[in-house]
Amino acid sequence: MSRRPPVDPNAGRVPAGALGPRPLVAIVGRPNVGKSTLFNRLSGQRLAIVEDLPGVTRDRNYAGAWALGKEYVLVDTGGFDPESDDPMRAGIATHVQLAIEECDVVLCVLDATTDPMPADREAVALLRRSDKPVLYVANKADSPGRALGATAHYELGLDAVLPVSALHGRGLGELEEALCRALPEPERSSEATGDDATEGVPRVAIVGRPNAGKSSLVNALAGEERQLVDARAGTTIDSVDTLVVRDGRPLVLIDTAGIRRKRAKKSGVETLSILQAIRAIERSDVVVLLIDAAAGVGEQDAKIAGLAVDRGRALVLAMNKTDLLARGEEKRAMDRAREVLAFVPWAPMVTLSATESKGIAPLLGRVHDAVDAHRTRVTTGELNRFFEQVLETHPPPSMNNRPVRLYYITQALAKPPTFIIVTNEPKGVHFSYQRYVANQIRKRFGFRGTPVRVFYRGKSRKPR
Repeated sequence: MSRRPPVDPNAGRVPAGALGPRPLVAIVGRPNVGKSTLFNRLSGQRLAIVEDLPGVTRDRNYAGAWALGKEYVLVDTGGFDPESDDPMRAGIATHVQLAIEECDVVLCVLDATTDPMPADREAVALLRRSDKPVLYVANKADSPGRALGATAHYELGLDAVLPVSALHGRGLGELEEALCRALPEPERSSEATGDDATEGVPRVAIVGRPNAGKSSLVNALAGEERQLVDARAGTTIDSVDTLVVRDGRPLVLIDTAGIRRKRAKKSGVETLSILQAIRAIERSDVVVLLIDAAAGVGEQDAKIAGLAVDRGRALVLAMNKTDLLARGEEKRAMDRAREVLAFVPWAPMVTLSATESKGIAPLLGRVHDAVDAHRTRVTTGELNRFFEQVLETHPPPSMNNRPVRLYYITQALAKPPTFIIVTNEPKGVHFSYQRYVANQIRKRFGFRGTPVRVFYRGKSRKPR
């Protein structure tokens, strides 16, 4: 199995924002063939629920992954069983078809320990009609004998079947090599190539739950009816870009379909909208999380904020529909939002009414501040003068009676601001001290509205 590189923001990575959305890879197949186990293995994380029962995975999971240095987004789907009368299974089949429509490469998982079943044949037929690159994977090939049994699936007319064991990691190297060859080359963004009128213009993704007022906000910012506005949830299906100029500063607004809670997704259209919203977040600089103040902040709002932070995007919280709140309710709504979103205390919060165009100017001000913070670079000299004061005031605690020395700090990247601290003990810096250093960086340099990342790297030894 190939080893994935550790997260290292200064190891020859392409500058943030230089590439377009990452390719999407969907894992499909009938129930209980080990799709979630393969998902966890390829993503390097235990994200999908794994249980030896068919139908455990009902909704799609998403995770960033690597294949020999190439980045992509991995999509886990529920089991495909077109002959089932179970309404839940019918919904899963819809999810699988939508994943196929949206993805760039498909991993079709088969069971190496059994002969092909009707659901396998139907899935293969569906994939042939999709005209997408497909890799057929025979899972549960835990031994050479079981790997030989995978050849039974050639009767489906397949050109190649890759025997793997997602549980034990057998054959994963060959799978990743084949996947790497199938992945399309990432598209360069207009900011990197300079071939678009919006080169360098900050991109703002307006995201939130359905019916939070996203299209109304785009219209209010644009000063005209650019988006269809309807009180029914799910009116906006595709992400739509709108170039606006306010107070002499241009912005590209990305309106997205609402991200609905999993158990509330009623149609395939809403399922498709989630993936499009995630793609919108990935190609944005700033995310405006629009919250229905009248309905109140919810768990799904926190998940959306987490998506933005995980992707290193600046974040502004906007409490919409405050015109519907009675006196005193607005403060309670804001306090509740801060409580649920306590993990992003650095994200500014504004109140507004998109339909009445109230609060638009403060929102734009916070967005521009977040853009500036997101792109800020601090000189190494200024950083280290500040860092000397931090170490003098509060030096790092020792580890196992060994002193932890922090030598210097430098900013490796912007968008988001990413710092490298060189130390003699990268694993010896206690998490509480790491949090202290990050807080001090914010206290000194601001960075209001953007995540800040700090990595600790060992001091390289000079060759003898």
